[in-house]
Amino acid sequence: MSGARPSPDDVLKQLRAVFEPHGVFLRGVVNFAEGDATPILKDGQAAASIVLLGNIGSSIWPAFERWRDVPANKDAQNPLDTWSKAVIEPVARDVGATAYFPSDPPWQPFQQWAMRAEDLYPSPLGILIHPEYGLWHGYRGALGFGHALAAPPPAPLAHPCDSCSDKPCLSGCPVDAVLASGFQIAPCRAHLKTAEGKANCMIAGCLARNRCPVGTGYRYQPEQLRFHMAALSL
Repeated sequence: MSGARPSPDDVLKQLRAVFEPHGVFLRGVVNFAEGDATPILKDGQAAASIVLLGNIGSSIWPAFERWRDVPANKDAQNPLDTWSKAVIEPVARDVGATAYFPSDPPWQPFQQWAMRAEDLYPSPLGILIHPEYGLWHGYRGALGFGHALAAPPPAPLAHPCDSCSDKPCLSGCPVDAVLASGFQIAPCRAHLKTAEGKANCMIAGCLARNRCPVGTGYRYQPEQLRFHMAALSL
């Protein structure tokens, strides 16, 4: 993506094309209204819109692993965050956007943006649940623009947890860290350091997350599950 910047009508199409080889999907658009709390662009002005960027299932994993196989990247701290910036920041410069990342202050309300962009709601684990992808998706960054983007509002979606009578996620955690009232971080992390936690959750992913019946076809690859669990246990 070089040369003249794309028009507002073309920018989403071009973003889809440039991010596709990296397995990064456009996860929705938020156009801000008067009175909204808006992120600040690099020129100091308030953003008029943002485009959310992220993964669906293990879509990013092949590209991330190729990047991590490069000798210069093997010792990178926070490698997935570093990779995300390496992919997203050059595109932001090309289209005249400001890049935002969940890992960077000032902390941006990514979950609130996602709820507006895709009409999602939190699951008992705290992860936003998608009616198709379940709990197997994520957000790697966002691009902020000084103009509104032509994008239809998200279609209202049925919240899968509302129609899930068994709620297996609530009984799937061996230390009851997943409650209807919310996810309890301390007992989860303590369990991950035990022999039992190292033998199950750390190897195959969170037992409660794996019990969710929604989006099982998008479940992360084993290597990706272990990577995320290692990060969580810290």
